[in-house]
Amino acid sequence: MKLGLNAGRAVGFDEDVGLWRLIDHPHSDDLLALLSLESAALAKCLGERGDAPRGLPFKPGSLRSFALWERHMTTAARGMVSCFGSPLLKSIAAGYERLTGKPIPHMRPRPNYYRFPQYYMSNHRSLMEDGEELPWPSFSDVVDFELEIGLVIAKQVRDCTPSEGLSAIGGLCIVNDWSARDVQWDDTRRGTFGGVVKAKTFAGAIGAIVVTADEILPRFNQLTGKVRVNGDIWCEGNTENAQHGLGEVVSYAAMGETVYPGDLLSTGTLAGCSGLEMGCFPARGDEVQLEINGIGTLTNRIGD
Repeated sequence: MKLGLNAGRAVGFDEDVGLWRLIDHPHSDDLLALLSLESAALAKCLGERGDAPRGLPFKPGSLRSFALWERHMTTAARGMVSCFGSPLLKSIAAGYERLTGKPIPHMRPRPNYYRFPQYYMSNHRSLMEDGEELPWPSFSDVVDFELEIGLVIAKQVRDCTPSEGLSAIGGLCIVNDWSARDVQWDDTRRGTFGGVVKAKTFAGAIGAIVVTADEILPRFNQLTGKVRVNGDIWCEGNTENAQHGLGEVVSYAAMGETVYPGDLLSTGTLAGCSGLEMGCFPARGDEVQLEINGIGTLTNRIGD
C-alpha cells in the first residue's frame, strides 16, 4: 500500500476507488510504526477520505548511500573524464577503449565493490521534501540529479542474515541524491576521503510516498524509472541486474552495528539515470522530476 503523511496524519491509497484515505490506527501519526503492518492489515484501517501526502513521510535517523548498479558506476566514471578530464586523459581513455573494447581499469569499481554492497554515510539532515526548492550550493558550478530508491528500515537488526535483513525493510520511496559534480571530480582526485564529502552531503530529497515492502519487494527487479527536466524526459532506467540483493544490503549495513527503524538505505543510481552519464546537467531554475513506477514522483526546482 502507498502511505504518507498530510498535516501529521497518515494517509493510505485505496486502490479500489483511487482515493487517499485517512489511516484509523492508534499510531496514525507514526508512519514507521505503520510500516510494521502488512498491506492487508493497513487496508482494514482505511477511514474517511483524506488528501494526498505532503512533506517528509518520516525523519530518517541516518542515511547510507549504496551503489548497486555496476553500469552506472562505470558510465559515471567515463562521464567524469569526459566532462572534467584534461585533453590528454580523455585521449588516453578513448584510445584504451578503442583498442580493448573496455573502459580503462580505473573506471571500473574496485574489488570490494563485488565482495560487499559498498556504501558511504551521507547527511540525513539535508534531505528535502517533494516540492521544496534546492538552493544552488555556493561552492559548486555543476549540480546533478541521481534517481535512486530508498529502503526504509522498520525493524531493528544487528549482525543479521540477508533473509532477516530483507524482512527489516518496511517500505520503499524515491530518493534524489543531488550531487555537485565539479567538486566530486576534484575530491576524487585530490581529496582525503574521495568524492563523497561536500559533493554529496549538501542536499538530497525523498518523495512523500512510501510503498509497503510486501507490495513492492517481490517485483523490485522489474521496476522502471525516468527523469524529466522541465517536462522533457532526459533519461530512463530500470532495477535489473543489481550487483547485490536488498537483503545483503541491510545485512552488510548491520554487520557489527545496529540498524534502527527510521534509518534510510539508498540503493544508488539506476543505470543511466544521472546527468553525468549523459554529459548534460540541469541549470538554475530547472524543475527536475524523478519517477519510479509503482511508487510515484519526486519533484524539486533548482533555485537561482
